[in-house]
Amino acid sequence: MSKRTPDSPLGKGSYLDGQMLVAMPSMADPRFAKSVIYICAHSKDGAMGLVVNRRSRRLKFADLLVQLEIIKQEDAILLPSATESLPVLRGGPVDRGRGFVLHSPEYDVGEATLAIDEGVSLTATIDILKAIAAGNGPRKAVLALGYAGWSSGQLESEIQRNDWLNCDADDELLFDENHDTKYDRAMRKIGIDPRMLSGEAGHA
Repeated sequence: MSKRTPDSPLGKGSYLDGQMLVAMPSMADPRFAKSVIYICAHSKDGAMGLVVNRRSRRLKFADLLVQLEIIKQEDAILLPSATESLPVLRGGPVDRGRGFVLHSPEYDVGEATLAIDEGVSLTATIDILKAIAAGNGPRKAVLALGYAGWSSGQLESEIQRNDWLNCDADDELLFDENHDTKYDRAMRKIGIDPRMLSGEAGHA
């Protein structure tokens, strides 16, 4: 659900909070090639989002809990299976040591939880990791390390340059574990067959 404003720099009267950004094949920045990004905050001051289709190949959630001393190494095997398999995503190139949890809205710790829209919230404290480890966390969640950030007007310029498309978010694009297909699914949600796109995107 995007926020409506009368003077949006996007030209459609809306900011992109709660929307998905989908990289065009012409994306010049290799860090974002074929990326799908959930926009957590967007205003005239800039934007922040999390890449949701790039899973960490090296770090598992249980490993992170051990590193943060939330659990001991020998207790990792005792984690609930759903907790042990919680995806750890590479959320973006900024502040990669910082963790962000996107989750379903029934988990809320007051000011530490940001309700992005009616179906998705963001919490970035260690308490949510402890709750997940104890089996008391949100029903749906993904953990992202790092984030993607844009300064004032930067995202709007990239959209005008045809670097990005956008579409509504849904639970599958956010939370399911089939990360390798999310880019194609997001493109099809927009109404585009990825096979028909070249790297030479033009302006409509």
